[in-house]
Amino acid sequence: MNFKRKCHLVVLCLALTRIALAESSQGTLLDKIIANVDNQIILHSDLETAYQQYLLQGGKEVADLKCRMLEQLIINKMLISKAKQEGIVVEKEAIAQALLDRMQYLLAQAGSEARLAQYWGRPVKEVESELREKIKEQLMLDRMRAQLIKDISATPQEVKEFFEALPAQARPYYPAEVAVREIVRYPQVSQQEKDALITQLKALKIRLQNGEDFEVLAQEYSQDPGSAPQGGDLGFWRLGELAPAYEAAALALQPGEVSDPVTTQFGCHLIQLIVREEDRYNSRHILLKYSPEALGIEAVKKQLAQLRAEILAGKVTFEQAAIKSSEDPLTASSGGLLTGEHGSTRMLIDDLPQDVYFAIEQLAPGAISEPILFTTADDREAVRIIFLEEKIAPPQANLAQDYAKIQQLLIDEKRTTTLQKWFERVQASASIHVASEYQNCELFR
Repeated sequence: MNFKRKCHLVVLCLALTRIALAESSQGTLLDKIIANVDNQIILHSDLETAYQQYLLQGGKEVADLKCRMLEQLIINKMLISKAKQEGIVVEKEAIAQALLDRMQYLLAQAGSEARLAQYWGRPVKEVESELREKIKEQLMLDRMRAQLIKDISATPQEVKEFFEALPAQARPYYPAEVAVREIVRYPQVSQQEKDALITQLKALKIRLQNGEDFEVLAQEYSQDPGSAPQGGDLGFWRLGELAPAYEAAALALQPGEVSDPVTTQFGCHLIQLIVREEDRYNSRHILLKYSPEALGIEAVKKQLAQLRAEILAGKVTFEQAAIKSSEDPLTASSGGLLTGEHGSTRMLIDDLPQDVYFAIEQLAPGAISEPILFTTADDREAVRIIFLEEKIAPPQANLAQDYAKIQQLLIDEKRTTTLQKWFERVQASASIHVASEYQNCELFR
């Protein structure tokens, strides 16, 4: 086999969980071997799953996409084969921890082991065993790749020569940086609105006591789009992860019992405990949310519009107003300042939340947005005004200012070259066979 194109540094990291899901959910689907690398097989389902995963993640269809993916799968197998020859060992403890993390994630998504088994169409332990082997291979692949590139570095002289050799038009631009502040207000819910929702939930509890099924009522009445289709099942959560009032009510129940209506910042809940374990529990709920009208959103917008006018008139600075008036505990104490990675006061414009990005897109430094309705990370309705304090236009890379970024570019290039040479060297001695339908791929001619 002759690789006519340059192999890229990126080693395809297959979504191991979804491969297991795909294989198990297609138990009756015919599968076949499409490549063999040093007696390690690549199945048609491996390629199809990688392809579908790429599309699900927003990847674009390009010419010879499956050929390129098959190449990467073959490279992975070459790395694993070499790792075995080199005696690279993955500790059982590392595999067990990675498997535990993966299974906990899957159980949280599915809600219960029984539901996971139902989705897979076979016992969880059976698929878990297959997943263990895939995780072992992935860890071995990661370690082999890390070993091949571990000693690669770039000296200041090399970085300087690399940068100076780049044509002016090839020198990268980095995203603009901004300093942004916000003032956030949460609309208040009237007791009348809370009482109305509680009355509705009490009526539903009476129906449950008369024998109706919680899951059926949750599917019909719950306003939680994430759990309603699953009969209100929230899956497993560890202690301290859900709203305190919700958790306290759920843990006061015996499995199968239903709470009285419980009020949180998200709305009013009727809760049924499914099961409790030592440090986690599974419950289902019926959620009735507060209506936008009841939240008084327009009233909050008017409050923030008045505060904005006072700031623009010079009566108070934005920072002072944020400290005094913002209801966001994460930013209020710093005068509403949004911080970047490691607490930096400037953020790359590409790293801003989408709604903040669009809010400041047309603002000049020193300007304040109109009040904006948004949904917080914990799914609450809130309103904010945003102040663009500073904006630094995207400069072309400068050796003195962007040394660390340019050095990383050079290191990445050297890693690519190192892996490329390794692939070409190992390819000559590797035993690689590809199914006839892929022989027309340019890579395998």
